[in-house]
Amino acid sequence: MYCHFSSNVFFIFTSAKSKCFENESHSHLHVGRHLLTSQYSLPGNPVTKHGHIDLRTSMDGKYKEIAEELFSRSLAESEMRSAPYEFPEESPIEQLEERRHRLERQISQDIKFEPDILLRAKQDFMKTDSATDLEYMKEQSQAPKELYPERELVPEREYQRVTISGEEKCGVPFTDLLDAAKCVVKALFIREKYISLSMQSFCRTTARYLQEELGGRPLDLNTFEEMPESSVSADATVHPPVSETHPYEVLDPASMPPGLGYTCKMVDGVVHVYTQNSSELDLPYPDLQEYIADMNMMMALIINGPVKSFCYRRLQYLSSKFQMHILLNEMKELAAQKKVPHRDFYNIRKVDTHIHASSCMNQKHLLRFIKRAMKKYPGEIVHVEQGRGQTLSEVFESMNLTAFDLSVDTLDMHADRNTFHRFDKFNSKYNPIGESILREIFIKTDNHVEGKYFGHMIKEVMADLEESKYQNVELRLSIYGRSRDEWDKLAEWAVKHKVYSDNVRWLVQVPRLFDVYHTKKQLSNFQEMLENIFMPLFEVTVNPSSHPQLHLFLEHVVGFDSVDDESKPEHHIFNLDSPKPVNWTEEDNPPYSYYLYYMYANMTVLNHLRRQRNLNSFVLRPHCGEAGPIHHLVSGFMLSENISHGLLLRKAPVLQYLYYLAQIGIAMSPLSNNSLFLSYHRNPLPEYLSRGLMVSLSTDDPLQFHFTKTIKIQGIKEKTYIRVAYRFETLCEELNLITQAVRSEELETVEEQGSLCMGAGPARR
Repeated sequence: MYCHFSSNVFFIFTSAKSKCFENESHSHLHVGRHLLTSQYSLPGNPVTKHGHIDLRTSMDGKYKEIAEELFSRSLAESEMRSAPYEFPEESPIEQLEERRHRLERQISQDIKFEPDILLRAKQDFMKTDSATDLEYMKEQSQAPKELYPERELVPEREYQRVTISGEEKCGVPFTDLLDAAKCVVKALFIREKYISLSMQSFCRTTARYLQEELGGRPLDLNTFEEMPESSVSADATVHPPVSETHPYEVLDPASMPPGLGYTCKMVDGVVHVYTQNSSELDLPYPDLQEYIADMNMMMALIINGPVKSFCYRRLQYLSSKFQMHILLNEMKELAAQKKVPHRDFYNIRKVDTHIHASSCMNQKHLLRFIKRAMKKYPGEIVHVEQGRGQTLSEVFESMNLTAFDLSVDTLDMHADRNTFHRFDKFNSKYNPIGESILREIFIKTDNHVEGKYFGHMIKEVMADLEESKYQNVELRLSIYGRSRDEWDKLAEWAVKHKVYSDNVRWLVQVPRLFDVYHTKKQLSNFQEMLENIFMPLFEVTVNPSSHPQLHLFLEHVVGFDSVDDESKPEHHIFNLDSPKPVNWTEEDNPPYSYYLYYMYANMTVLNHLRRQRNLNSFVLRPHCGEAGPIHHLVSGFMLSENISHGLLLRKAPVLQYLYYLAQIGIAMSPLSNNSLFLSYHRNPLPEYLSRGLMVSLSTDDPLQFHFTKTIKIQGIKEKTYIRVAYRFETLCEELNLITQAVRSEELETVEEQGSLCMGAGPARR
C-alpha cells in the first residue's frame, strides 16, 4: 500500500528482510541504487573516478578571506535564543497492554477447542495491531484447514520500512543536490585523510561508499582489524578473564621491550625522532599549510547557502522518518526486546565515555571518606605550610570544623544555577567547603601524601563498578604541561597504590591554561608546554625501561582530551601568520584550533612510533562544541575520533549532517549542560538521537551533578535488531544519495567528452 503525498513523491510502507550487518555481501549496498541524471551539468572540476579528489582549488584565497572574517567576529555575544523543543506525549503503554490482554482472552475463548490454532494465534498475537488483524485470525480459526493452509510465520527480523520514490527524492533541484553532494564528499574525504593519518578509526560504512561509489584510492582502514564473529551464543554471559597477577606488578625491565637508542627533538612544535646515525625516522604528521587550507575550506562550506539548505532538509527528513519508524514499529520493538532473555537496561554493558576522575564520586561518598580519614589518620601530616607540616586534624581545626560538623550542605560542591555561564564558579565547586587545601589533600594525585587518599577513593569507586559487573568508565586524569616529571608522578601514583580495574580505562586531559602558567613564569613559551606533555611519552616508547612505571600505566591509557572553558574569547586567528610554538610568548592564550592541531600532530607521530614497536596507540577525544565559536567543531570534525558535548551542532546544520554521515561519537551530558551552558529542556540530545547521530549519555561530573550513592552510568538503548537495522539502512540511503549524485556528474562529463571526440573525428580527417 502507499500514501500519495505529491505528484512525484510517495511514502511506501513495505516489509522486507533487514540488511543490518556490514559483514554481509557487498551486493547489499547496491540494492535499489539508481543513478541520478540531469540534462545539465555544472561547471567546475568534477570528482574523477580513478584518482584522488583534488581538494585544492582556485577558491583557496576566497576560502581564506571567508574564514578570517568568521574568525574575527566577536565571540562575546550572548547565547542564541531558540524556541524550546516540543516532544509528543509518550504512548499509553498500559492501555495498549490492557487491550492486548483483553483481546487475547477473547481469542482464547473463541478457539479453545482448537489448540493448534490457539498456539499459532498466540505466536502472532504480539504483531496484532488492529481489529482487522483480529477478524482475520478469527476467520482463519473458523475456516476448514484445507481452505486456509497454515500461514507462514513472519521472520522475526522483518519490520515496516518507509521509502520514497520519484525522480527528485531529496526535495531540492538536481543542481543544488549536486553542489551540496560535492561539498559533503570533499569534507568527508578531508576527515578520512586526517583520521587515517593518525591511526584513528573512520566509519567503515561511510568509507566503503566513498571508495566503491566514487572509485577513488583504497582507503586506509587497517588501523583496527575487524574481529571475527564469536561462535558463542549472544545470550551467554561473558565476563573478562581474571588475571593471575596485577598488571602493575611486572616492573622488571628485562620483561619490557628493549631500547632502540633513538633520540627525540621537538622542531616547530612537533617531535622528530632520529636514529643513532642522526638520520630522521619517516614518521608522518600533517602539513601545517595544508591543514590551514583545509580548515578555511571547511569554514567556507558551513556558511554556503545551498549546502545549508540541503543539509537542513535532510536532517528534517531524518527526524520525520524516525518518528514514522516509531509509529510503525514501536510495538514490534517492544515485543522483540521482551524476547531477549536475561538482558535489560541494568545488566547490559554500559560505558561512561566522559567522566572526570577528580569528580567521579558523589558528594555523600566524598563526605564519608573525609570523616573516615579524620578518624583513622588524624595525626598524619598531609600539608606543609611555610615549612611546617600540618596534620589532618590541625587542618580542620584551622577551619573550626570537626567531623560532626561536616555534611553534604557544608561541602557545598553541588552545581546550582549560580554556576550558569560562570565557569569560574563551577571550578570553585571542586573545593570542599570552599577550601582549595582540602581539594589538594583529597582529590589530587600530586600532594604531600602522594595522592594516597585520592587513590583509595578511586579504588572504592572501582569496587562499586566491579560489583555491578556491567558498568565501565573512562576516567580522565590531568597532565598540565608545567614540568617534565608530571607523567612519572602520575604513573607512580597509579602503580604504587594499584589503582586499576578491568572496568576502567584512562584518558589524559590537557587543560588549555598556557596563559596562566606563562603569567606565573612557569613556562617561557608554548613549545615548552608541548615538550613537557609529549617528550616523556616518546622517551618511554623508545626505551620503556627508562620509565618502567609509565610504560605500564600507558598500556591502560586510550587517548587524549583537551579541556577548558570554550566560551572564553579568543583574540588570535590560527593561520599561516601565527607564531610557531617556540615563538609564542604572548600573554594571550593560543586559540582552540592551535592547541588541537599541535596535540594531534604530536599524537600522530607518537602513534606511528608506537605501532612500529607493537604498542597501543592513542586517539583524540576533546571537549568540543560546548560553547564558544563554531570553528571548534570544525577542528573536532577534522582531527578527532570522538568529541564531548557538541551542543553547538544544533546551530550548524552542515556540520551536524557531516557528523551524522561520518558517525562521529558525541558524549553528551544534559545534567552538566543544564548547570553551565544550556537549560535541560533545550538540550538537543533527543533531536540528535532521532536523526541518527552517534550520541551517548555520560555523567561528566557526578560530584557536582549527582545525589545518589551509586553512579548511574547512563546509556541510550537502541531497541533490539530492528532499531539497529533501521539505523544502518537509513545511513546507507543517505550515503547512496550523495555519492550517486557525484557519480552521475562524472558519467555525464565522460559522455560529453566522448561525444565531442566523436564529433571532431570526421572534421580532422
